[in-house]
This record gives sequence, C-alpha cells and structure tokens, in this order.
Amino acid sequence: MALIGVGLPIGMITLSSLLRPSVPEDGKRQTYESGEIPTGGTRFRFNVQYYMVALLFVIFDVETAFIFPWVVTYRDALEGGPSVVAVLAPMLAFLGILIVGLVWAWRNGAVSWARSETTDWRSTQNQ
Repeated sequence: MALIGVGLPIGMITLSSLLRPSVPEDGKRQTYESGEIPTGGTRFRFNVQYYMVALLFVIFDVETAFIFPWVVTYRDALEGGPSVVAVLAPMLAFLGILIVGLVWAWRNGAVSWARSETTDWRSTQNQ
C-alpha cells in the first residue's frame, strides 16, 4: 500500500514530464500578478501577525465544523439513553482545549496588532 501511495504520484509526475510539450520562452518565467506588469521585488517582509491571525481563524473555523454536527445530533443522542454527562463531556473537553489555546495565544500577543504611527487611526485624525 505504501509503495502504491508513493509510486503512483511519482509515476504520474514522471509520465507528465515526458508527455507534455516543452516550449521555453521568457514570458513563462516572469512573475504573474493578475495580468499586471510586476512592480518591485518579490522578496519583502510582512508582519507575522497576519499568519498568526490566519492560523487562529483556521483553528476556530475547524472548531465550528466539529461543533455544528454535534449540536444537530445532541438531542437525538440524549434520547438514545446515555446520560447528559456522557454526551456533553467530550464536547466540553474539546471546547476547553480550544479556550486554553486561545488564552495562550492572547497572552503571547498573537491576536494583538502591532501599532505604528502610520497605521494608528488616532494619529491620522490629529493631523
């Protein structure tokens, strides 16, 4: 199974590289920016907090994807016979772990934006 899992993609990539037409030209090697002529370099620094906020969004978006089906089946699970604690405890543990993660991220500054004079709206109102 592992040989198929590794060999199939490698075989497909190899076969594709052998069968595709090769027409090298300079236009294909340029950076593409939505049909616009590229301006500036492609290497620049950006605030790492964009990454942190995106990561937290994904985590809590997945949380919603897990909570919604659980909420829909909650009443049916209670009618099936198990106790409230048996049905509610796993979801409370799941939410507890996520809340601990959010508190940790909040305390480490992952959800607070770094402010500067050029981006602070209060400093632009005084001008």
